[in-house]
Amino acid sequence: MDDNLIQSVCRASRILGLFSSFKSRWGISEISEALKLNKGTVQGLVRTLTHERFLQQDGETRKYRLGLRIYELGAVLAGSLEINQKSSIPAHQLAKRTKRLVRIAILDNDSALVTLDAYPRSIPFLSPQFGPHAPLYCTALGKAFLAFLEQREIDAYLKKVEFIPYTLNTIIKKNQLLREVEETRKRGYSINREEHLLGRASIGAPIFGQEGKLVASICIVIDPIHLIGSEIEKLAREVKKTAYEISQLMGSYYRPMSL
Repeated sequence: MDDNLIQSVCRASRILGLFSSFKSRWGISEISEALKLNKGTVQGLVRTLTHERFLQQDGETRKYRLGLRIYELGAVLAGSLEINQKSSIPAHQLAKRTKRLVRIAILDNDSALVTLDAYPRSIPFLSPQFGPHAPLYCTALGKAFLAFLEQREIDAYLKKVEFIPYTLNTIIKKNQLLREVEETRKRGYSINREEHLLGRASIGAPIFGQEGKLVASICIVIDPIHLIGSEIEKLAREVKKTAYEISQLMGSYYRPMSL
């Protein structure tokens, strides 16, 4: 394959990778500065990406945002993921029973990537500030992964993770995180105590596949007040029960001792 073509594909991929829920619109100069590419190169790549509907230009600001082709491909991917196909009904049933948002995630580059949201009818969609990638060390989805990873994987993660204090409750020390991981493993469910977003707590659990392989995690989003008293145990049982149900659908014979 032509080296120039490979370089162009890599650069186009890096351009698309700039877009996020935190910054959804980019100008040519901004892209050029962020990627250290000259404006002429950026303009050519952006023109092609726009023609292919991966990007579209805002008529007023003249800046670019992701195009509908990205949405189409995302919808195809979401619908084709086995975890989404197997977890959709149990997750929506849990959301309906508890009247709370339920999320499913897979492990992706040291973070939890949300692939499915099951909404009860009574709540609105998530705020744009809460994106599809969730840090492992300060979310219920992430802690559910960490607690059931191999020790070598946890060690590797701790060597490169950057602890960002999203709130005053965020765990920012390795020893504290390790204690939290051990407690999560013992009780069979994880807890997010407003560590990623104030006013938002959650309870999570791991999902296993064939041969007991960790394949995903599930969480239920709750008001922090429900972390006090007997309510947390009731909700945790619901989450673990649904996680076990999905695990069976994924071909797992693994049954948590704490279920």
